[in-house]
Amino acid sequence: MNTNAMSMNARGQARRAANSRAVEAGARAGFVARGVIYLLVGLLALRIAFSDGGGKQADRGGAIAEIAEKPFGNLLLWVLGVALAGMALWRLSEALFGQAGPDGRKAGKRAMAAARFVFYSFASYSVLSYAAGDSGSGSGSSDRQTDDVTARALEWTGGQWIVGIAGAAVTCAGLWIAGRAVMRKFHKHLKMAEMTKKVRQAVDVTGVFGGAVRGAVFATAGGFAVAAAVQHEPGRAKGMDDTLRSFTETPAGPWLLVLVALGLAAFGLFSWANARWRRV
Repeated sequence: MNTNAMSMNARGQARRAANSRAVEAGARAGFVARGVIYLLVGLLALRIAFSDGGGKQADRGGAIAEIAEKPFGNLLLWVLGVALAGMALWRLSEALFGQAGPDGRKAGKRAMAAARFVFYSFASYSVLSYAAGDSGSGSGSSDRQTDDVTARALEWTGGQWIVGIAGAAVTCAGLWIAGRAVMRKFHKHLKMAEMTKKVRQAVDVTGVFGGAVRGAVFATAGGFAVAAAVQHEPGRAKGMDDTLRSFTETPAGPWLLVLVALGLAAFGLFSWANARWRRV
């Protein structure tokens, strides 16, 4: 067998592995894990809306700490971390071989899958590290981390431009996420025909509402980063927790945060629908 044939055979084996039931199971477990995190963040945000939240952070770190306090919490964290690793591997397979659907092999989609692979790899690592005993890894405050990263970046040559462009990119990504949710672009990724009418309606409500709110939160966080760059003040940048708390400072008071919290919880439910009906 020549080198070219061996290379083609290796690629074929890799593609079959990427399309295996194990990768599919990992992806669906990852959607379940993502849903758990968003539901918990939504519940923590609701606490903040009506009180100070009991010192809890309404972000991934706060969700991890919340799970850790429950009976068998550490075991649940191991399961959550492994599930997120499954999501990361699925995203890696999409980056290497393309997504499901006729346009899944486009360069843009594969690049986005690669970025999601990096994100979910970090999320999995942080959860598993916390479960293994590194309490400073998974439950760190996103606000403190954002301040630290922004402060370091602003010290670089051209740091204001770097932070500003990054913030603008996050804002645009948030608006893109919200827009796609409102336009129901998620329909093409789900097996809508297999759902009953009531399930389709529930998926539409959670997908549109949850996706729009999620996008709005990202866009708001990006706006704070742009403000930090313009004013050269690292403290202006906000992580997830401070971004959510900022909604209580609007004329609507805590009620806007209540709406946002419900939206994040809805996105958690939508993630569970993806675990069942997503085309993988």
